[in-house]
Parts: sequence; C-alpha cells; structure tokens
Amino acid sequence: MPAGHRFFSNVNCRYFPCHAGDPDRFNCLFCYCPLYLIQECGGNPRYLENSLKDCSTCLRPHLPEAYNDILAVLRRYLEHCNPNAG
Repeated sequence: MPAGHRFFSNVNCRYFPCHAGDPDRFNCLFCYCPLYLIQECGGNPRYLENSLKDCSTCLRPHLPEAYNDILAVLRRYLEHCNPNAG
C-alpha cells in the first residue's frame, strides 16, 4: 500500500470508513474532497434540486491511485482561473 504524503488511513476516526469500500485501501488524505467546488471534478456526483453537489457515493478521493489525477484536476482548474500565473 502507498505510504507517506500520498496515503494514510485514519482508522481511529469515528466515521472510518465514511464510504463503502475496502478499509485496507481507503485513503483519508482527501477527507474533504478538494474538488468539491469544481463542477467537472471527474468523480460521479449527483446534483440535488437545490443545486447542491452530493458526493456521498463517490469514492474517487479515497482511492490510493487517484492522488495524481486529483492534483492534475486542481492544476488545470488553477491554470484556468489564473492563466498568467507561473
């Protein structure tokens, strides 16, 4: 299992695991998904009648292999918001 800055499981959290899935592969690094405010997040959210994004069935931020993909979406979003940066 990956270790270090890309993966950790907080098995002592009273909500662990907060979604269905394999507890041995459940990554808590993105406990609060950094892609929540991005409409094209790459996950599988649904939108409620009041336009709130419901991510309760999405496991993407909790999969160990999603780390690079999540950072790539964040980079694209930030470049879109500030194309002159860097």
